[in-house]
Amino acid sequence: MIKVYGIKTCGSVRNALKFFKDQNTEVEFVDFKTYTPNKEQLEDWTKKVDINILFNSKGTKYKTLGLKELNLDENGKKEWLIKEPMLYKRPVIEYGNKVIVAWDEEEYKKIFL
Repeated sequence: MIKVYGIKTCGSVRNALKFFKDQNTEVEFVDFKTYTPNKEQLEDWTKKVDINILFNSKGTKYKTLGLKELNLDENGKKEWLIKEPMLYKRPVIEYGNKVIVAWDEEEYKKIFL
């Protein structure tokens, strides 16, 4: 089962969901507006993908929280991700023992087709 984490209004998440729909691939969608990954889940994800890929330092939420000034290290980024799921780069996809982050059509074709 493929699990897609994100928010429905995000363009990258919509692209990913459309990709799976076009392939007739069933996915489970998990909305970051109603679900925050816990510390254990985040630890598991960061074993599979770099924290700097998971943590969105270009998004609106990062800017409005003024996080740039804090110069966050890895632990600081983890603490913020546990508090604020809108800081995740989207979508985050769990597939088998992999975690795939962000929208990249070519990458998706390699992994899922």
